[in-house]
Amino acid sequence: MVTWKHKGTESRSRDYGPWPASRIGGWLVAATLFVPLVADGLTAQQEYEIVPRPVVLEPIGGTFTLDDRVRAVLSHAGDTDLRAAAEFWLSRVRAATGLALPIVDDLEPGSPGTVSFVLDDSVGEAGAEAYELRVDSAAVRLSAGTPVGIFYGTQTLRQLLPVETEISLAGTSNAPSSMRPRSAGHGPEASWSIPAVRIEDAPRFEYRGMHLDVGRHLFPVDFIKKYLDLLALYKLNRFHWHLTEDQGWRIEIKKYPRLTEVGAYRKETILEKHFDPYVGDGIPYGGFYTQEEVREVVAYAAERQITVIPEIEMPGHSLAALAAYPELACTEGPFEVRTSWGVSEDVYCPSEATFTFLEDVLTEVLELFPGRYIHIGGDEAPKVRWEASPAAQAVMAREGLANEEELQSYFIRRIERFLLDRGRRLIGWDEILEGGLAPQATVMSWRGTEGGIEAARQGHDVIMTPGSHVYFDHYQGRDRSQEPLAIGGYTPLQKVYAFEPVPADLTREQGEHVLGAQANVWTEYMKTSEHVEYMVFPRLLALAEVVWSPRASRSWPHFLRRLPAQLSRLGALGVNYRIPDVSGLEADRLLLADRVTLTLSAPVAAGEIRYTTDGSEPTAASAIYSDPIDLAISEDGVPVRARVFLPDGRAGPTSTARLTRARLLDPEIVPEGSLVSGLRFEFFEGDFASVQDLDDAVAGVRGEVGGVRLTGSEPREGGFGLRFTGYMRVPEDGVYSFRLTSDDGSRLSIGGGLTVDHDGRHAATDRSGAAALRAGLHTLDATYFDAGGRRALELEVSGPEGGWRVVPAEWLFHRP
Repeated sequence: MVTWKHKGTESRSRDYGPWPASRIGGWLVAATLFVPLVADGLTAQQEYEIVPRPVVLEPIGGTFTLDDRVRAVLSHAGDTDLRAAAEFWLSRVRAATGLALPIVDDLEPGSPGTVSFVLDDSVGEAGAEAYELRVDSAAVRLSAGTPVGIFYGTQTLRQLLPVETEISLAGTSNAPSSMRPRSAGHGPEASWSIPAVRIEDAPRFEYRGMHLDVGRHLFPVDFIKKYLDLLALYKLNRFHWHLTEDQGWRIEIKKYPRLTEVGAYRKETILEKHFDPYVGDGIPYGGFYTQEEVREVVAYAAERQITVIPEIEMPGHSLAALAAYPELACTEGPFEVRTSWGVSEDVYCPSEATFTFLEDVLTEVLELFPGRYIHIGGDEAPKVRWEASPAAQAVMAREGLANEEELQSYFIRRIERFLLDRGRRLIGWDEILEGGLAPQATVMSWRGTEGGIEAARQGHDVIMTPGSHVYFDHYQGRDRSQEPLAIGGYTPLQKVYAFEPVPADLTREQGEHVLGAQANVWTEYMKTSEHVEYMVFPRLLALAEVVWSPRASRSWPHFLRRLPAQLSRLGALGVNYRIPDVSGLEADRLLLADRVTLTLSAPVAAGEIRYTTDGSEPTAASAIYSDPIDLAISEDGVPVRARVFLPDGRAGPTSTARLTRARLLDPEIVPEGSLVSGLRFEFFEGDFASVQDLDDAVAGVRGEVGGVRLTGSEPREGGFGLRFTGYMRVPEDGVYSFRLTSDDGSRLSIGGGLTVDHDGRHAATDRSGAAALRAGLHTLDATYFDAGGRRALELEVSGPEGGWRVVPAEWLFHRP
């Protein structure tokens, strides 16, 4: 059953998008059946390589060609917003093609030889951002209920045109120079054709966001505009601008000039990750955006239907402000703008002086940003200064607050009242739940989805942005030596695409509070615009499809088929995107045959895969992959390495896998009836840096558990380890792959041999290994330690039949 609802009216499906039942008619079947089945079967020449994927896309034979006879038509010639949306597309196409494409008043919309932009209330029933597009050999007709819908339809039209049209961005006076494409031929002699198609489309979520931290590293206005252009191309509509931090205050506040005179500059920056001992680079760093520049960015975003959401951090991450105005702290200081990353214990004191200061700052911020939401941070605010502060304790006594968590809630609620009185709404990171949530606050859930689930159950709106899936400061490849320096973690493109913003734990009504999702770009280790682009693209494309397209029509294989055209477009726009990995070499492989046929692929339109089988690094002179490779496999293994080389000279990261002929490991002989179900576990309390540290530790608790997982008896805070021992009975001969997910370190041994080594302190990531096993019992030994913060532990298996699943409990045994 499918129902729809707009906020406050009828029900809205989180599966198919906000189209009301009256609009569905005969194309509900198309949305759920036609697109995945028919469109997935299109040939490369027929493919409509649009991202995000439309709700309904029906191919029509033929093309519409732009030439000097084509005219543009507006259904409401006097509507300035409609004209602006049409001109946004027309001006770029004119610059690319050299065609006049005049807007005329003497033709009816849909007339032969026209591109028509039509305001149609019936399309508007599906929402302000919905649109319908029909292209045939005679005409192009783009319809929407609002100019906003027209704008999104033009972004689809833009992607249907040849990539060479991106030259238009270099030809418009208001486009930043950094947006100019690397190369593209153009002119009226070229063929500018749009494939015939019928599209009906609308977004699944109203909030489709991207974040950028400029507190750690500052980026020029030209780059911010480029960022906004790229968001618009992929139909994202929120830009979360993180403007204040411990390491720098980046927005001019006229009433408090020292915020930028002092707070915008730090004496140096930590060198890479030299925290202990600390090593700085010795280079002064800083800068800020003037209010005129902020207005310029906000206006530029508005032209692209993007709302800018400013973030002014409080009560924590405020050291730059305290360096400028130390009287706002709970201690005397002095303070300096922080030069390293992390969390500072110095936060705003909850004094009247602080609230006066913050209200003054927000007053100027509200004048610059007309959008509904203001983000106030609220994350990572240590309470140690408040605990020792007479001023903070006096506020707690006066307000009847039980603890410092409730004091933070009081802080946030007071700021919320200030914003609500001025017609605005507060957004905060999920820590604002602690001590009680402000009445009308929206929660941005970053520490997983748990905070979002809790807020939605309380009736609060939620934006999902979990570090597990949409933190674009994480590494994109498993081999970190192949990647630029990053904060940690591992979030490949496929993991972003697999993200589901509405947790299954929520009821349908609770799920309506999930406004959408956002990816975050924290820039501790991103000093340049080029580095930001590398970390964001192509992952942004996966996010765009998650938040726009119907859940039922999302298809990873189909997305990969559309990705090459989008990478070509990004290349034409001068975007330093990460070249995707070569597929087929994701992990080492054990094989039971002495020969293998290896198939490689990469989602790029231009470029070559080059490979080696002798362990050497692939170069532009290495063998070109054109057909599957037939390899002889020995017990010593064959190292296969491959990477993509593009025509512009760039090369992607090297993918590596060792293919080894395996011998099946014989099972253990165990007397019948000597085993019971489950594994034995040992619990170790202490601070560990490696699973090897558990070898010398003394177990404090022992027990039995049904699998390799957290037992439920662990303390709330970190500093513990677990060891699991027993046997695993596999049902048939074959190669078994194991995927071990943990936060922090873990190891797995099967049959006495190390199978997965995922040791060390790290975020929740997975690592895989394999073992060739005969049917029967094999020893299992798994170790894990947690060093604080979030925790995760899971063991999955993929047997000869394929497919991943948690190791079945009925496979596990131990001696009683």
